[in-house]
Amino acid sequence: MTVRTCLPWPDKRLRTKAEDVPEITDDIRTIWDDMIDTMEAMPGVGLAAPQIGVMLRLAVVDGSTQRGKAVRLANPEILRSSVELREHNEASPNLPGVSAKVKRPRAVTVKFLNEQGQIDRRDFVGIEATSVQHQIDHLNGRMYFDRLSKVKRDMLLRKARKST
Repeated sequence: MTVRTCLPWPDKRLRTKAEDVPEITDDIRTIWDDMIDTMEAMPGVGLAAPQIGVMLRLAVVDGSTQRGKAVRLANPEILRSSVELREHNEASPNLPGVSAKVKRPRAVTVKFLNEQGQIDRRDFVGIEATSVQHQIDHLNGRMYFDRLSKVKRDMLLRKARKST
């Protein structure tokens, strides 16, 4: 088990778009394994590779109650989003001690490379839909608080600075 350290905000890598994964190799699978270990140690329901300083378009998502059901995604891309929104309290290990309610589509269909290197499509609903969208934001150099109004974002970042 390898738990990796999450980059502290405002590390510039958290604002950098991650690179596409050209193929699934044993090295990529090892990174995914480390990401799952790191996610479960938090505990969290998802993690994107840039959060641990790996600038590749890799993510893991596991919204199951029993764990061990993590979906491994490379180069994830949202194909469809539901019109219905879902509000969820989101946080990040990169900015500990704060969270905010964010509205996102309740369901999404995502295309990605799976662990076998094949193009896969999957529907995510509820907490897993929220998590996969949150991880894709990380892959694009965005944080969950970028979805807040300027006033709410400024308050959250001020609170985060006080708690460190």
